[in-house]
Amino acid sequence: MHPRLLRSSLGEGFEPAAVFAALFDGRDNVFWLDSGDQGLSYLGAGVPLELDADTVWDALRAVPGGPQLGAVGWLGYELRAHTTGARVSRRSRYPDVAFLRVDRVIAIDGATGSAEAIALGTSWTGELALWRSEVERLAGVRVARPSDADLGGVARRAVWHETDEQYLDNVVACQSAIRDGEAYQLCLTTEAELAGEFDPGAVYRRLRASSPTHHGALIRIGGVSLLSASPERFLEIDTNGLITTRPMKGTRPRGLTAELDAASAAELRASDKERAENLMIVDLMRNDLARVCELGSVGVTELLEVESYAHVHQLVSTVTGELESGRSPVDAIAACFPGGSMTGAPKRRATEVLDALERRARGLYAGAFGYVSFTGRVDLAMTIRSIVLDAEGATVGTGGGITWQSVPDDELAESKLKAAALLAALGAA
Repeated sequence: MHPRLLRSSLGEGFEPAAVFAALFDGRDNVFWLDSGDQGLSYLGAGVPLELDADTVWDALRAVPGGPQLGAVGWLGYELRAHTTGARVSRRSRYPDVAFLRVDRVIAIDGATGSAEAIALGTSWTGELALWRSEVERLAGVRVARPSDADLGGVARRAVWHETDEQYLDNVVACQSAIRDGEAYQLCLTTEAELAGEFDPGAVYRRLRASSPTHHGALIRIGGVSLLSASPERFLEIDTNGLITTRPMKGTRPRGLTAELDAASAAELRASDKERAENLMIVDLMRNDLARVCELGSVGVTELLEVESYAHVHQLVSTVTGELESGRSPVDAIAACFPGGSMTGAPKRRATEVLDALERRARGLYAGAFGYVSFTGRVDLAMTIRSIVLDAEGATVGTGGGITWQSVPDDELAESKLKAAALLAALGAA
């Protein structure tokens, strides 16, 4: 008998944080794709796929036809060598690509606490029945609210790749490149590093408590953990081939009062600089999608909308298109990777200019993470507002889009604002 998709209701009373802590804390090759307390969480474990930069695209194309629910993992920024043709001279200590083959998952509705076991098999017998029973047993488990005690009370020091002065110089250098016609817009980034050992589960619980979002994740593969509070969708592709991307460019801090908060959002909405920055990336994503979509199907369904998160307001647009007949979802991923909001425009030349200025590999940061399912459905987020952990410690990438109108001091402040909640979750001094 061929395996089929099995679903079984587990009842109510489940908390995603409790289930992950009970089943997966301390384990490798596990994941939690997290839409927050009012959305769906998908939790599970998997088997690492044997992948490298040359084989990843064929491996992901095989997912819909394979004996699995799908694949969960990440695409690192340096895969741009394979999608843009730009030379990559620096390598991250993290793997450029890592995915887990997944054949069972726990789906939990954060709003209701109801849960469902989903698996590939012939029936709920044998080992699958034991697994389902173990998950059901966790319905009443609770975990304590995350606190500073999760980090052992140690205040850690973040070491930045550049000094503030060097980052300001890089902003000016980006503006010089724009003046010289090298690019229209550049997404300049930097990185903070913290040494020491970290508990991925504890750090992620702190991060999601302070920075709830619709595309959070904890993915741990091969000893490397990606912890993300990303607010930006890179690509969603449904089973009918409808592609959606939501480029996010333009940031303002939340206000301390309702009046100040509304004024900050209004300032973002009215800013010529932020609007131009967003529009340039919208044009870039339209061009990327047009390479793999049906003629005339690419359009902008939302333009320059303000979305509000725990720490920032963001300017967001939505671009959609219909996947061309004969194309696969992975063709769309490759055509659009890396996301234009983290490169600038034009994409290839922007990445070359930025590489010369940043003088480091970005690694997982500025790439994408999420899943490719057996149905052909794809949901990938931009790897921003993210922490990466391994045996050496933690790294946090941050940055912002630079245009001719940028004010260097404002760009520096924005990069620090975006990193603040991530560093706090790590216990940085």
